[in-house]
Amino acid sequence: MAKVVKFGGSSLADANQFRKVAAIIKADKERCYVVPSAPGKRYSDDIKVTDMLYKCYDEVGEGKDAYVSFSPIAERFNGIISDLGLAMSLDTEYETIMDNFKRRSGKDYAASRGEYLNSIILANYLGFAWIDAAKGISFNQKGEFDADLTDANLASILEGYPCAVIPGFYGSKPDGTIKTFSRGGSDFTGSVVARAINADLYENWTDVSGFLVADPRIVKDPLTIETITYKELRELSYMGATVLHEDAIFPVRNARIPINIRNTNAPEAKGTMIVPDAPADTKHIITGIAGKKHFSVINLEKDEMNNEIGFLRRILTLMENEDIAFEHIPTGIDTMSIVVNTDSLKAHPRFIERISEICHPNHMEVEDGIAMIAVVGRGMKAKKGTATRIFAALSHANINIRMIDQGSSELNIIIGIKEDDFEKAIEVIYDMFILSE
Repeated sequence: MAKVVKFGGSSLADANQFRKVAAIIKADKERCYVVPSAPGKRYSDDIKVTDMLYKCYDEVGEGKDAYVSFSPIAERFNGIISDLGLAMSLDTEYETIMDNFKRRSGKDYAASRGEYLNSIILANYLGFAWIDAAKGISFNQKGEFDADLTDANLASILEGYPCAVIPGFYGSKPDGTIKTFSRGGSDFTGSVVARAINADLYENWTDVSGFLVADPRIVKDPLTIETITYKELRELSYMGATVLHEDAIFPVRNARIPINIRNTNAPEAKGTMIVPDAPADTKHIITGIAGKKHFSVINLEKDEMNNEIGFLRRILTLMENEDIAFEHIPTGIDTMSIVVNTDSLKAHPRFIERISEICHPNHMEVEDGIAMIAVVGRGMKAKKGTATRIFAALSHANINIRMIDQGSSELNIIIGIKEDDFEKAIEVIYDMFILSE
């Protein structure tokens, strides 16, 4: 049995965190393959190493002395090495990085060096082999991730190493150019490594003890979700729940490899298990609540809209041409509401006028200041009255529902409310389904 373990930036921010990470790895001999992030913040006002690298790269481009600009970064890594008592030096690596900064090797290269250097230190500290992600994580020349080639490369490389450290966040194009994933990409690296070795489990270690039922900034001490399915996770992540990089689930989901979200600072906590399937007979009907603000709703009315062939197609074509994504489109017989991000709508001031020109609605209005809340749970389809309970909780709190949308899977119910009611709405829904059960 083999496990892939990924550690986030806060888990590897300093030497003390390195010791915690090493203790976790050594506590389970099945934790064979390790994917580290760059050092994160050590305290609230600290600066992440990735941000330091971006700044350094820009300063070198402006003609500033590379040694001066890179010095705080080198001090950060040298401090970790010294505190851990390691007999190693990264001076040669520093020289190479500074030289490549002068050669303008690209911001992706600059950003990736935090994971690169941190992984070398961690491999040395653990006594594991070190594998450069550039040798195994592949992008095509357009910068698109090549899943098949990566899977084959990593499987071939890692077959020869019983234990290894592979830096997260980056890979390379066919010409050797470094290419990074979006921020949080170390989660994705861990996922593709797990898929390549057909791991039994992918452990993602961070600074929280799993997914929470609701945002702790809104609900005091919300429960931890013990088990969540990939589908539920997608719904909650889409609506703003951010513990795991959203794209990271796809490689392991396809391979049906479970993910365990764990807390480096509380390794005794079981965290959250993310699994392909789970029974619906859970303790609570809902799994989680998440939401986002800053939406606008375009409300259209037109007689016999349902009989007008191509009505929705014309609107969607216009949105595609304007590069505007829709969030939801609840409809009635003669009505339609299009939920979009407010900023994207403001960026296209003629969009509303164009809808009027191509669809000729009897009435159209735009309502700003809308928040969307998703109530998600695999137990909802087996229990009657879930929507009624949501509406009752909101009604009792004097919160007016502006929109309702339920997916065909019956996995979630999405409601639209005024932004001013957002926090209160999440509180009362949590009270109804968690504290009252």
